[in-house]
Amino acid sequence: MILPLAINCQEVTKAYGIGANKVQALRGVNLEVKSGELMMLAGPSGCGKTTLISIIAAILDQNSGECEVYGHSLSRMTQRERIEFRAKNIGFVFQAFNLFPTLTAAENVSLPLVIRGLDHRIAAEQGYELLVKMGLEDRALAFPQDLSGGQQQRVAIARALIHNPRLIVCDEPTSALDGETGHKIMELIKTIALDKDRALLVVTHDSRIFSFADRIAKMEDGRIIKVVNSYKELES
Repeated sequence: MILPLAINCQEVTKAYGIGANKVQALRGVNLEVKSGELMMLAGPSGCGKTTLISIIAAILDQNSGECEVYGHSLSRMTQRERIEFRAKNIGFVFQAFNLFPTLTAAENVSLPLVIRGLDHRIAAEQGYELLVKMGLEDRALAFPQDLSGGQQQRVAIARALIHNPRLIVCDEPTSALDGETGHKIMELIKTIALDKDRALLVVTHDSRIFSFADRIAKMEDGRIIKVVNSYKELES
């Protein structure tokens, strides 16, 4: 059985502002990510990486072009359909974490399950189990302000994984972690996140984790300029 592409972007454009203040963030991006694949997206700051993954995650609208996630055209969905599709199919790890300050670590992690209607107690149990895998069992009842940057990042990653989404999108998931912890988290993400019907798209500047990628796409000036199979090819 041939699995559908997880992501299929064709000639996607996005601009911000108007007139003299208009900034072209994406200039006709083409990107395909296969089911069962961990694709990394690399490139300098300001090249459009975060804009692209925000479109793929149904957070932003593109101006033109087509972006499909598992065969579903995001631009053809109503706003409500996009919200429902994202809640069911996409897990997003924000670079700024976006944890709710009045919720504990366990409550933050279990929130996607609660939103989908799961009983609070069952959701909390599943959230705690995932925090244990993240090495945060002793911080489950702590609030974000009482967590280190690295701990907050692990909570944000757990929240993205908790509802078992088909596509997981991460914006700099190891930026606040030391090398050893970053490798452990990537090993955990790859173990939990990837199977033949799931994909992972990671934006990163962290060359220490490039070895986890099946392929790496390099962006410059709002375009994908090449897709390679290894970090060595990326630099050539």
